[in-house]
Amino acid sequence: MFKIFKKDEIKADKEEMILSKIGSLLIHAAKIDEKYTADERIIIKKTLIELGANKEGIDQIIAKAEENEKKSNQILDFTREIKNLSTEKKEMIIECLWSIIYSDTKSDMYESSLMRKLAGLIYFDNKKFGDIKEKVKNKIKK
Repeated sequence: MFKIFKKDEIKADKEEMILSKIGSLLIHAAKIDEKYTADERIIIKKTLIELGANKEGIDQIIAKAEENEKKSNQILDFTREIKNLSTEKKEMIIECLWSIIYSDTKSDMYESSLMRKLAGLIYFDNKKFGDIKEKVKNKIKK
């Protein structure tokens, strides 16, 4: 009986770890222009919830993600788990990243460079990557 609970706990811990790594990447993207805004934090929370985070535990996941992002000096650790996700989840993450970047209506050279690196690191199709970027830019123009 106790083994069942232990497996569920392990699965929940792994899911939370993956969500915190995704959150760390999103926070890294938000901070790359040195302006981590409340709007960007809302975008990150919404995306993590859409990816399966528990609403009640979202602040804990964000706090862990912020701590991870602060301690890390590379994005490889954040992308390692993402490249194994479904295409649908990758698309959600990429749309979130572009939404964060364009939350101030522009993309600087550091943000663009980060996104180019990410496309390769998570094994994502360049055409779809560009399509998602255009979709986000068009939303912002409206």
